[in-house]
Amino acid sequence: MLVVEDEPTIGDAVVQRLVAEGYQAELALDGLAALAAAAARPPDLVVLDVMLPGIDGLEVCRRLQAQSPVPVLMVTARDDEADVLVGLAVGADDYLTKPFSMRELVARVAALLRRVERARELAERDRWRGPLRVGGLVVERAARRVVRDGIEVHLTPIEFDLLVALAGAPGEVLARERLLSDVWDWPDASGTRTVDSHVKALRRKLGADAIRTVHGVGYALEPEGC
Repeated sequence: MLVVEDEPTIGDAVVQRLVAEGYQAELALDGLAALAAAAARPPDLVVLDVMLPGIDGLEVCRRLQAQSPVPVLMVTARDDEADVLVGLAVGADDYLTKPFSMRELVARVAALLRRVERARELAERDRWRGPLRVGGLVVERAARRVVRDGIEVHLTPIEFDLLVALAGAPGEVLARERLLSDVWDWPDASGTRTVDSHVKALRRKLGADAIRTVHGVGYALEPEGC
């Protein structure tokens, strides 16, 4: 596991807590060091601060995903929606806003790793299953490919998993808590804003009418909007 944080005190504390939880973790203090470390020893997961000297965390995430897809938990000092959406667009799976508790960070890391393992299991199962079709949308689960009206739509891994969950029950409102459990493997509802942010990212790629919001409840994939 790779922790990328330019404040040594924070970075060391995160590494020590992850090691105490049974993970192997190392620290990189800037973006270039992070890329070099990832190239030398590809990590299972990256905890990545956005604000870094030299190249920032967004560019680091973009380059990491171009090399080999890896789960990324992005850490940001600002809870600005635009910043979060940009982070998700370059391949981050989840995000934490500073200040955060070590307990929450460990829980997010564990959930991300469980999701990656489950995605492997589902990919093997879905080799024998046909595509999901909703309106003009075709979701090829085995190939992890999405086509809308004959044009391929490029999604991040977590966006794809979220779309599969929604496309599996078109028109049905899925609660945020259910999506957190089914897609992120979170045991509680503490991360509903993560769902909201990823739905917004999906809408930017599929169209504003593709996903309907039921305020206070959750989301539904609308066949008419697809």
